[in-house]
Amino acid sequence: MDQRREDPRGALVRPYAVTRGRTEARMDIAIEAVLSASPTSVVESRFAGHDKHRIATVCEGRAQSLAEIAAYTRMPLGVTRVLVADMVAEGLLTLHTAAPAEGFEERMEILGRVLSGLRRL
Repeated sequence: MDQRREDPRGALVRPYAVTRGRTEARMDIAIEAVLSASPTSVVESRFAGHDKHRIATVCEGRAQSLAEIAAYTRMPLGVTRVLVADMVAEGLLTLHTAAPAEGFEERMEILGRVLSGLRRL
């Protein structure tokens, strides 16, 4: 019998290898920002690499937030943010902003109320 054991971690790829050593995204994308991909973009993403193709496939049927993309692809949020920013810059994904920049204070007030309500639970 073969006594060799397989590595319990499986095929492990370090996050910095996926992003080619980059830790900062080209643009600031909020965690709640919504992204979508057209069928044409999904086809084009095949030539951009495996991870980018997975992201485009997740966004093809319905728009997804950055957090959802990270969860569905099982990649760390930072890695997903870098790849998604690249894909937006390359035209493979469409970024739909969650809220206008001028409504920041109002948005923070709403988030504060939600946080307060969660703490009361």
